[in-house]
Amino acid sequence: MKTFIRVAEVWVPDADRSLLEFGGGLYGNALSFGAVSRSMCFGRGEGLPGRVWEEGRPIVLQQLQGGYFQRAAAAKSAGLSCAVAMPVFFGEVLNAVVVFFCGGDDAQTGAIELWRNDPRISTDMTLVDGYYGATAAAFLSASRETSLPRGAGLPGMAWQSGGSVFIDGLSSSARFLRAAEADAAGIRHGLALPCPVPSADQYVLSFLSASATPIARRIEGWVPDAEGKGLQRAYGLCESAGTLPTGPGETTSGSGEDTIAEAFASGVPRLRQRAGDEPGAVGASAAAAGLGGLIVLPVINEGAVSEAVALYF
Repeated sequence: MKTFIRVAEVWVPDADRSLLEFGGGLYGNALSFGAVSRSMCFGRGEGLPGRVWEEGRPIVLQQLQGGYFQRAAAAKSAGLSCAVAMPVFFGEVLNAVVVFFCGGDDAQTGAIELWRNDPRISTDMTLVDGYYGATAAAFLSASRETSLPRGAGLPGMAWQSGGSVFIDGLSSSARFLRAAEADAAGIRHGLALPCPVPSADQYVLSFLSASATPIARRIEGWVPDAEGKGLQRAYGLCESAGTLPTGPGETTSGSGEDTIAEAFASGVPRLRQRAGDEPGAVGASAAAAGLGGLIVLPVINEGAVSEAVALYF
């Protein structure tokens, strides 16, 4: 199954925090692009990761050819046409920059959107930019015209809660304000992630999935259990296995090889090339579903990691 996100990579500060170094990547069939990327590093303002670091905010880059993007030739060869980059800040300290790349396939349906509230201008959250692939024009138009108060719509709920929000069945959800347009565009479920930054602005990234080209093959949210001794699955949807069980019986192993627990403990995104190699039930379930790589994103709220969101490809 082809996913809407084709490549995911992590860039982390070096020891003296003067450069962003390669921290790992999931490249799928884009092997030459991965080879080029592994040899690179970025200073402040250099390339897409460095620009995110310099500006201290997420960036959607609609065109990878020209401008400050430094891997244009390799991206073109790999069929990559757009990138969405998000910083992971712990207060004012940058822990990492995560970059997602999408392809230019005309058959791709879905969207990645960047929403922002600037408290100097408005009390609402509005669309900054997004990548929509072949998504219906009516959905794009509705997105550009939408203003979301705190707590309203998928981005507004993530803004209010300070945590991730996942909705399956967007077309029938009263909480998703563009339900009719989503139904017409074939968009089935959505994930919103808050992206805290040092400024007073509030950012949320929304990942909107269609059946033919889902954002990822499996999406999970993990939160601390009642005793605070481990993590348990709060939500989960797999394209092959369907809705995943949640609650106290669904926990990570907590071992040193546990990518989800490690991302939660460190506040730094983590990757694993083979999700089936995860210890315990998580790895067994991933292997049974035939899943490939895994990236885990820590969600930071009020100066602490509150959850971990896992995307499987």
